[in-house]
Amino acid sequence: MTQRPEMLAQMLITFLYYRDLDAAMRFYQEVLGLPLAVDQGWCKIYGVNDGGYVGLVDEARGYHRAAETKPVMVCFRVPDADAWHAYLTGQGVQVLGGPQDNQELGIRAFLLRDPEGHVLEMQQAL
Repeated sequence: MTQRPEMLAQMLITFLYYRDLDAAMRFYQEVLGLPLAVDQGWCKIYGVNDGGYVGLVDEARGYHRAAETKPVMVCFRVPDADAWHAYLTGQGVQVLGGPQDNQELGIRAFLLRDPEGHVLEMQQAL
């Protein structure tokens, strides 16, 4: 029996698939302010924190195709959900309601959509 390697991963990347990669790049880079960590041409990987990344993939080249139904939610843990809500609303982003507290989960959060409809959650610990 072989042993499991000591480290599972150096990075955790969530890949999302897009018809219009340029629009997605502008949103994640210019609106959310994420730095481009890896540029693979048809795949752009943006740093979220020390080990977390979001990868934007051109559907014409990636493993999956962009679809109308987006069964993935990307959650960003932020220090101030209200500040992010005000900022994103001011940027014209499609925000799905205002920040709300969920005592059961111990969070204050709101949802938004990126340019192709992926749901993102801005979540603050209570």
